[in-house]
Amino acid sequence: MGLSDTSTRAVAFDFNGTLCDDEALLASIFAELLRERGIPLTLERYYAELAGLSDHEIAVRALQLRGARADPAAVADVVQRRSSLYRSRAAATSPLRPGAAQLVRALARRVPVAVVSGASRADVESVLDAAGLLELMAVTVCAEDVQAGKPDPEGYRRALEALGVREPRTVVAIEDSIPGITAARRAGLRVLALRGTVPEAELANLADGILDDLDPSVAEVVLDA
Repeated sequence: MGLSDTSTRAVAFDFNGTLCDDEALLASIFAELLRERGIPLTLERYYAELAGLSDHEIAVRALQLRGARADPAAVADVVQRRSSLYRSRAAATSPLRPGAAQLVRALARRVPVAVVSGASRADVESVLDAAGLLELMAVTVCAEDVQAGKPDPEGYRRALEALGVREPRTVVAIEDSIPGITAARRAGLRVLALRGTVPEAELANLADGILDDLDPSVAEVVLDA
């Protein structure tokens, strides 16, 4: 996979689009909320310009599609309602990828596992708790924990600090989007990219390796040093 031979001391997962196959769900929710404000948002535009950014940044950029400055009150409303709609719809059917829970359990038996996400803590913890994974997470860094979302590396740097890791290259990040991959690389982590959100050619230029999906067999690929 092109990974360094540095021993893996921890694994950090992105949440939306990586642990969860939910980018289409997120796109539909944002499109619904923006449509109420007279702003069209297509699935193609969401994937091309917004996927992988924090909820706050998505709301800001999406509201600016109408050519005006994003009003802070409108941004806060979109973010709050997006989170509420996501939790209610995710509760009906878990958005976790098939095999993702088994992979997390397999990894957590051997190294600390973290989540670094631009989503709200309520979103992340509700899904992980329902799947019985929350207690396995050594660290969760969410939107409330950072000043700047991906592609800024702050979230990953906070995760490294919380994990007590001094050498970033000993941690592997698993991401699905360009902003996420960029954030992890800027923080010095090795990165495995998950196919699906962006064209593979773009992933190959940024990541240390590419995964077809998440399942328990990936544990050996990630941990192989």
